[in-house]
Amino acid sequence: MERVLGIGGHFVRAADPAALSAWYRDCLGLDADQNGLWTQEPGPTVFAAFDSGTDYFGSRTQQTMLNFRVRDLDAMLAQLRARGAEVAAQTQDMDGVGRFGWVTDPEGNRIELWQPA
Repeated sequence: MERVLGIGGHFVRAADPAALSAWYRDCLGLDADQNGLWTQEPGPTVFAAFDSGTDYFGSRTQQTMLNFRVRDLDAMLAQLRARGAEVAAQTQDMDGVGRFGWVTDPEGNRIELWQPA
């Protein structure tokens, strides 16, 4: 059986694609080139289906949630707050998995930030 090799891209609709791309670059350090190509650091990727009624993604209209691995969750959340981003007040710790925090991008998409254990 053929298998997928990994995530090849994540595409998001935006009212202002240039501004949203700039936010990801300036606030999260996602340094994609003019074609959107971004070479990420090696590490685990989670693929998980959630119940359709979940509130975990924030708005019920959001069908998927992007999760980024980070080296230092507290530093990233502080950086985002300093830039005026909408950062969730709480974080979550999962034994053996890591720590999680959330930010909402300027288009209203909730993003999960994960500091692996």
